[in-house]
Amino acid sequence: MSLQLLIDEDSQAKPLVSLLRKSGHDVETANEAGLSGKEDFLVLDYARVKNRILLTQNCDDFEALHQANSEHPGILAVYQNNDRSKNMSRKELVKAIANIETAGITFANQFISLNQWNY
Repeated sequence: MSLQLLIDEDSQAKPLVSLLRKSGHDVETANEAGLSGKEDFLVLDYARVKNRILLTQNCDDFEALHQANSEHPGILAVYQNNDRSKNMSRKELVKAIANIETAGITFANQFISLNQWNY
């Protein structure tokens, strides 16, 4: 399945974007959307308007926005560890998304930690 993704400014590394596109996803980065430096609520509003699932490492701020208004196409959160060796690799992020798709999880209106799908 191909997802329509909006990649937040903190997550738009070219190798990750490339891997997601090679996996068949329709990817738009925050920079491509003209959202560089914009406040988080504007990024989420853009995702709503464009019906794109947001991928971010800014978990706390977007979880708060989700709690305030859970009507959105979905938020995929990637939690970071102080020990960088414990962080998910780009390939693991793509695999985690595939695992969620395989499980048939609905993305709409959900705040999903990709870390829990890393297997």
